[in-house]
Amino acid sequence: MRTYNFLDLFAGAGGLSEGFIRAGFNPIAHVDADEAACYTIKTRMAYKWLKSINAEEVYFQYLSGEISRTEFYSYIPPGIISSVIHKEITTETLQFVFEKVDLFLENKKLDLIIGGPPCQAYSIAGRSRDKNRMVGDKRNYLYILYAEFLKRYNPKYFVFENVLGLISAKDFDGISHFEKMKNLFQQCGYSLEFKVLNANDYGVLQNRKRLILVGKLGNYEGFYPNLIKEKKVGTVAEVFGDLPPIKAGGGSARLSETTEYFGEYLLASKIKSKNKERTTLHWARPNKEHDLEIYKLAVKLWNKKKARLSYADIPDRLKTQKNTSSFLDRYKVVAADLPFSQTVVAHISKDGHYYIHPDLRQNRSITPREAARLQTFPDDYYFESVSGKPARTTAYKQIGNAVPVLLAEKIAHALLEGW
Repeated sequence: MRTYNFLDLFAGAGGLSEGFIRAGFNPIAHVDADEAACYTIKTRMAYKWLKSINAEEVYFQYLSGEISRTEFYSYIPPGIISSVIHKEITTETLQFVFEKVDLFLENKKLDLIIGGPPCQAYSIAGRSRDKNRMVGDKRNYLYILYAEFLKRYNPKYFVFENVLGLISAKDFDGISHFEKMKNLFQQCGYSLEFKVLNANDYGVLQNRKRLILVGKLGNYEGFYPNLIKEKKVGTVAEVFGDLPPIKAGGGSARLSETTEYFGEYLLASKIKSKNKERTTLHWARPNKEHDLEIYKLAVKLWNKKKARLSYADIPDRLKTQKNTSSFLDRYKVVAADLPFSQTVVAHISKDGHYYIHPDLRQNRSITPREAARLQTFPDDYYFESVSGKPARTTAYKQIGNAVPVLLAEKIAHALLEGW
């Protein structure tokens, strides 16, 4: 069977790419403007190569701090590391990126392009915070550059992912960016079909809706990947249950071992591959004391009444905000007994108030590893920083911006079935 080659644009930390690789697609290159995210993908590609030659121990030496990132990369063929292109895609850099991609293609056919531009300019939350409602933001027009890749490489398919706000975001002239985008992609020769998918319908224990647009070169109808919805197979408690219990400020960025296997979901979703597993970034924030008091109130209320804590009901001595009439759900427990969590977003890098751990004894916000598990990243996936030293905030941001790996894999398998 032929292996299909893909290019990942606006790749982020590689959640979408990881799913397509699992389904059997071959990555030619990844492109992203975020340097830390590029290091994350470089490290992931390095690990996959080491695993292919049964040399994973070098990876774990790096994760344990025995060797530096520079030393770690020295074990890897240079082409694997350099195929991750750290470059903002602009009119000025387009030719540079083309030349890099051409180099890695080596005259092979590019079958697929995946990825979606940064979503902040399209998101409803982003528009509500911006005085111009993101009108004129340059990120609104990155789809025009995306189309340049379609024109150059003419892949059979492309998969474009973004937030639901893209559908309603409007340009200066009042016409939606989504309509302009679809018109442009059609001018490039593609038939288009799109759906709003909720990751929770496809095995991800997270209520996360995303717009998934699929393009197919030529004139077609009814080609959208046939994704089959799944029955719920686990609870949030199972996602966290085998990780060592830690307090606020506790844990380790370096390698630690999970406890005895807890529940079937972790294996079914490929977060874990065996009973015990070494993992990283199970490393909790040092939350402030008054926040920890509020966390206790939130967890107790959920456990007793299955109710969410309203900011208006917090004792006055613990309040730090004067606004008690809006944004009342500032503190929210990741409920252990539900088959889904709230959406993990990049704001988790700012604070953990919306992601309180459900175990009252631990009394903290969730760790990067727990957030990554909600996004179905495997435990051996490491999130890098620019410096090479562990950075919790940077990891949270990459995790929150990612596409859940399991959803990406389901899309990839369904795409293959109709290829």
